Amino acid sequence: MHTVEVRPAVAADAAAISQLLAAVIRESYTGRLEANAVEHMVGTNCSLSRIGAEIGIPGGAPSWLGWLVVTNAGGRVVGAAAGGVPGAGEGEVYALCAAPLFRRDGIGSALLAAVTERMRAHAAERQSVTLPCDADPALPFYNAHGFKGSERRLTRDI
Repeated sequence: MHTVEVRPAVAADAAAISQLLAAVIRESYTGRLEANAVEHMVGTNCSLSRIGAEIGIPGGAPSWLGWLVVTNAGGRVVGAAAGGVPGAGEGEVYALCAAPLFRRDGIGSALLAAVTERMRAHAAERQSVTLPCDADPALPFYNAHGFKGSERRLTRDI
């Protein structure tokens, strides 16, 4: 494992975030969800115009704290995360993914830590994530980071 540096996303990262998120959704949920549900998730969550607009929100807002990325030595985006504080004291992880070839390199943990710090700065005391399916492939990752709850809605104190 090497040192992982997380930084705020910039406009030039939008396409890479879109492509990474779409690839991870397809890899994670094909065979777990119906094909049309997987493509609906991709269409809804990975739109280049949406991600570009979200990156462009100056300074964010408590309900939207922005995109964070991790790049490899060549500058390629290999991890991305987004979160916010949609209610008093309640943080929400909206997206968190690492490229399959870079998993177990600490990228997900570094992104989660950075999202968590942003949430704490906006007075979040708890953090939640909603997973798309039961027995989600991300469930062991979140459990290892202290999230508990149903198989689809997990929370932890931060």
